[in-house]
Amino acid sequence: MENERYIDKILHKPGKSTLKFVLEIVEIVIIAFALSWLIRTYVLEARIIPTGSMLTTIQLQDRVIVDKLFFKYFGEFERGDIIVFHPPSSAHSSDDFIKRIVALPGDTIEINKHKTYINGKPIDEPYVMEPQIKTIEPLVVPDGSVFVMGDNRNNSADSREWGFLPIENISGMTLFRYWPLNRFGAID
Repeated sequence: MENERYIDKILHKPGKSTLKFVLEIVEIVIIAFALSWLIRTYVLEARIIPTGSMLTTIQLQDRVIVDKLFFKYFGEFERGDIIVFHPPSSAHSSDDFIKRIVALPGDTIEINKHKTYINGKPIDEPYVMEPQIKTIEPLVVPDGSVFVMGDNRNNSADSREWGFLPIENISGMTLFRYWPLNRFGAID
């Protein structure tokens, strides 16, 4: 009986109508949804990896956090960065992709004898799942673009198929994996 009166006092404070209480709750919920939407759209986003194109670095169904704001204003792209982007129209896909930046603007990239060469020098790629089958004659990455590939090179739709990726198509950079917990942490 005493507990009921106490709960009634909290829910029905003197001078507060039930309608006012409900409106306050609705206001809180709307603000929470708006903040959540703003953060997800412009700052950080959780992503589930839908394909095996980044195996063995990122597993199918891993969950990652993607920075959508700070990389644009406070960082520069480096070879090896794992990015999320809208593929060029020649990729014939409307889904975002996740790949590794292999070559930067001005770099010459070549793939020959299962090795990737940047500016004539072979690069160390310990993250590549298996030796790549495709070869590419030397290409110079134009200004405003990067060359991206998946770590599962023989099963990845990437720059080798549809060409250079315009930097303006990049929507985020992976920060870390948060699921599964046994692999929580930064992604190499």
